[in-house]
Amino acid sequence: MNSTFIYEAIRTPRGKARPDGGLADVTPFELMKTLYDALVERTSLDKNCVEDVILGCVTQAGEQGGNIAKASLLYSGWPDQVPGLTVNRYCSSGLDAINIASMKVMTGQAHCTIAGGIEMMSRVPMLSDKATMFADAEFALNHRMLMMGSGADLIASLYNISRENVDAIAFLSQQRAAKASNSGWFKSIIPVSNSVKDITVATDECIRGKTTMASLASLPPAFSALGEQGVDALQTQEHRNLDSIHHVHTAGNSPAMADAASLLLIGDERLGERIDKKPRARIIAAATVCDDPLQVVSGCAKATASLMNQKNLTPEDVDLFELHEAFAATSIKCQRDLGISHEKLNVNGGVIALGHPMGATGGIMMGTLLDELERRDLKTGIVAASGAAGSGTALLIQRL
Repeated sequence: MNSTFIYEAIRTPRGKARPDGGLADVTPFELMKTLYDALVERTSLDKNCVEDVILGCVTQAGEQGGNIAKASLLYSGWPDQVPGLTVNRYCSSGLDAINIASMKVMTGQAHCTIAGGIEMMSRVPMLSDKATMFADAEFALNHRMLMMGSGADLIASLYNISRENVDAIAFLSQQRAAKASNSGWFKSIIPVSNSVKDITVATDECIRGKTTMASLASLPPAFSALGEQGVDALQTQEHRNLDSIHHVHTAGNSPAMADAASLLLIGDERLGERIDKKPRARIIAAATVCDDPLQVVSGCAKATASLMNQKNLTPEDVDLFELHEAFAATSIKCQRDLGISHEKLNVNGGVIALGHPMGATGGIMMGTLLDELERRDLKTGIVAASGAAGSGTALLIQRL
């Protein structure tokens, strides 16, 4: 087996997923071209040596349909022989793209790959692909395919997590993200030009640094109506220790919808010689799991636990954890299940504050982890994300 290395990790800023967002006028093709161009410029990469490009994308419809990985390569003028693959494992898609690219290198199928993700939620809204499992409420209930917020509320109910607890996680995420952004710690960001608005977007737009516990407390529950439509009954029926579901998640302690893209250059030792560049990190191990579908977003915790058990690691052995804030209760579950301290978990905020461009998030989180390991001169990190239906993926990296 070959060692697999990360040579570079870049991303766009995260724009607000609404018409006045800084990236809303930029097509997915244009956004990907910005990153492809920047990756070549940063690494002196010969495009002809790339043997596969794998992108995560959840809503593969419209501008993001038709295999956005290959389509964006053609749009960007890359050599015809470079293949492209688009994958969807819900919100862990970007990490799964990295894992697939890594496996191709590890098994000798490729020496040089690119992985990452794209999601323009202002232009291709979530659920606009009209998947039956989400669009047909009766079908979804019969087959236990629930919306993410309903799963987060179930986790809160099972773990006796209060509204104050989840709001505190959201507040911490906002404070940490604002500090990191203002301090310039997100080194992986590539500015994006928006010619329609005549602006250049260089920072994450979703951060609400003036958020207070009082402002969070004023927000109404976001998923109680879904509960009344049969979700609560299904969850309490299967979890008989619960009398009711506590609807504690709101717009303030849930992931913010966003536009963004991410790219990583992944290869073996030969690639480093070819581009005359030292790798930033080695990918050590990965885990992909599926947990209780009714908890929906619990896969992040289970994948991290599986990875740590696989490598016989304790929380003390890992310097930093970048774990998907798939609603605030999920972060609390990760801390309780895995024994991770606040000082090691999402130290620069998470997607509640920074935004969650679904298919791009995994690659963004990996770049954030690398940036912070380098800034602090630390060595080992785990990045993990939850997808729908209980799925989850985790990767262990070692900085070089």
